[in-house]
Amino acid sequence: MNYPNFFDTIPSINLQDPLSAILGTFEKGELEISYLDVIKGSGHSCPTVSGAYLMTFHALKALFPEGVALRGSIKVDFKEDMQEGTTGVVSNVISYITGATDKSGFKGLNGKFARHSLMSFNQDLPSLRFTRTDTNKSVDVFYDPTSIKVEPRQMQLMKAIMQGSASQEEKQEFGELWQDRVKRILVDNFNNVDIIRVIEV
Repeated sequence: MNYPNFFDTIPSINLQDPLSAILGTFEKGELEISYLDVIKGSGHSCPTVSGAYLMTFHALKALFPEGVALRGSIKVDFKEDMQEGTTGVVSNVISYITGATDKSGFKGLNGKFARHSLMSFNQDLPSLRFTRTDTNKSVDVFYDPTSIKVEPRQMQLMKAIMQGSASQEEKQEFGELWQDRVKRILVDNFNNVDIIRVIEV
């Protein structure tokens, strides 16, 4: 499996998942989710998927300063509707990492380890909010990649691809330019507060 090398340079997210420990899935419930894992689930790497990963990484870091996030104990609230814009894509990435779902997730074992009803939409909030269910500590996360500009050539190539007139070389060039912008967001600006901000509520 070949993919851009920078995928492997992005910090992973460390989690402790009590459910997986009980069910013998991961020893001590310890697991690690990488950006590569997330894009395997998403099927692609783009500014939306990378932004969802970036927001989750920094939100969990703020909520769990001890270093390891408790999977299944994280509530996520969106101000947007699930079908609005890229909200569905973002929610899928966050659900994959945190285990939080709206109504479709695991219902628990004797009232414990439930994953459903930990994600909601259409909330009266300024931004995306993550909350620890054990402490009720919350953070709002703001992501804005607009300062990372799209190369003009990329738009020209996309037009050719959509029209069916692009050569194989042009298609490859488009993919390289597309991933270059993802790299500029996710690697070059991983901690840039102009791109990603976390505010304790």
